[in-house]
Amino acid sequence: IKPEELRVAAEHAHAHGLKITGHLCVVGFREAAALGIDNLEHGITVDTEFYPGRKPNTCSAKEAAADLAKNVDIDGAPVQEMIRDLVAHHVAVTSTLAVFEVTIPNRPPLSRQGRIEKVLSQNAWATYLSVRSRLAEANDPQEASILRKEMQFERAFVKAGGLLMAGCDPTSFGGVLPGVGDQRNLELLVETGFTPLEAIHIATQNGAVFLGEDATIGSIAPGKSADLVVLNGNPVTDINAVENVQTVFKDGVGYDPEK
Repeated sequence: IKPEELRVAAEHAHAHGLKITGHLCVVGFREAAALGIDNLEHGITVDTEFYPGRKPNTCSAKEAAADLAKNVDIDGAPVQEMIRDLVAHHVAVTSTLAVFEVTIPNRPPLSRQGRIEKVLSQNAWATYLSVRSRLAEANDPQEASILRKEMQFERAFVKAGGLLMAGCDPTSFGGVLPGVGDQRNLELLVETGFTPLEAIHIATQNGAVFLGEDATIGSIAPGKSADLVVLNGNPVTDINAVENVQTVFKDGVGYDPEK
């Protein structure tokens, strides 16, 4: 999307009382904030504004990602200024760590992917294993560097007062699925440096706050919608407990996840 298109889209969305988000490329984050965007998907991994070879109205995603991995300093003044600008404009960010992790050799551990094998078709699981094997053979350090810098960016964004949310972006080549991917995102937020409680808050309450629906969803309290999960374990002491779902309540009705 081009800058002028984003400006008009934001104006029309806001005129209807709606918020607008996007996975951008042509438009940098600071420019998007000035144009009225409310949320940015993925984080600095897709922000091309720091790429010196960037051209107007041209998406340089691949080149910008390579430059991010090698040259962009998250603690440097340009990035820190961008973070302050987003916070000043009340622009939120959606963390999607799970979808970036699968492009790194041997991540996540194959032993953790049994839940995915259960729900994929045989062909889809074979494709996942094949791509995973090719990534391991290539052993490109770029993706690992990008994930580390994204994690660093998200910590800095929250420290500066930014509203961070979480969504797994269930795309890629089969390694990231709805639900399972969201659980993995929580584990990766803890790996990022957030406490388990902070990670849970980011993945639940913050999304409700952004949507203006925190009076009814986002946390467990009397009078709120009974949308929650019962876990076998305490995720505050061990975030991996989010994988041990015993019962899922939706609108007050309990469901057995195995069934």
